Amino acid sequence: MKTQAVKTELSPAALAPSIGRRKSVFRQAGALTGCVGLFVIFSILTSNFYQPANLIDVMLQSSINAIIAVGMTLVIMTRGIDLSVGSVVGLSSMVASDMLSHGLLVGIIAGLVVGLLCGAINGILIAKLKLPDFIVTLGTLSVFRGAALIYTNGQPIYGLPPAFRDAFAGRILAIPTPVLLAIIIAVAAFLFIRFTALGEQVIAIGGNEEAARLSGISIDRGKILVYTISGVLSSIAGFVLIARIGAAEPIGGSGFELQAIGAAVIGGASLFGGIGNPLGSLIGALTLGGLQNGLTLMNVPSFWQYVASGAVVILAVYADQLTRKRR
Repeated sequence: MKTQAVKTELSPAALAPSIGRRKSVFRQAGALTGCVGLFVIFSILTSNFYQPANLIDVMLQSSINAIIAVGMTLVIMTRGIDLSVGSVVGLSSMVASDMLSHGLLVGIIAGLVVGLLCGAINGILIAKLKLPDFIVTLGTLSVFRGAALIYTNGQPIYGLPPAFRDAFAGRILAIPTPVLLAIIIAVAAFLFIRFTALGEQVIAIGGNEEAARLSGISIDRGKILVYTISGVLSSIAGFVLIARIGAAEPIGGSGFELQAIGAAVIGGASLFGGIGNPLGSLIGALTLGGLQNGLTLMNVPSFWQYVASGAVVILAVYADQLTRKRR
């Protein structure tokens, strides 16, 4: 009796996660090599750069960008973009700082809820109404910023409770809390992408949205999820920001969206979707933070630092495009 072999074919959506992970590994290796190379160069050019205290400062300065960039990476992996993250930082931090007068836990929950709602609004407008992500988040960038200004009539809030500042800007075993938060968030996001069905669906949506839809994946749910996560992480970054400076301003977080996109791309996320790793966000944020710190130690004027940071982001995008054409 003959047995007939049965051949099974995997859909593009099913293959996307494994393919995306393999490509992501190479991108992380390249990003890490570039980051280490940058640190070595600055260590040679200036004697203060490689000092432990300065390296901790670099990580501390990079932590806020890293937290936001983790959420941005998830959004980019679905072939989207979130330009509203800086405004979410401002709005959620204003609400949280105001509600802290009712208790530490109340203030934190209030800020997280604001971030969650802002992210969910973005996701619903993009997924359900089929509006372009660039236009939606560009619009909500202004809406959320205006809401932050309206909330306190444009006035900053001072006198944050010491307990709040210790929670989000203190130290644990000599390591700054913001650095630990960034690492924990990045690792949690990596585990989500790598070991959960929803994480694989996020990769599949970015790799080939139509194939993912035909495979039974809920595109709307995936997109709403990543934008909601982006909003929540932006609110956490807002907590770190106001805890460090000791006050909340409605214009807080301005320009953070460009830094987060830069860190995500430098860290290996592809603007064409389907490829990325939240851990790479840490590398990208450290690269930009190290670049700024090194140039500052070399007494390079701040406006040239903007030029250098922008050039690095452009090179990362160009490398991404070359890699895609080669594939």
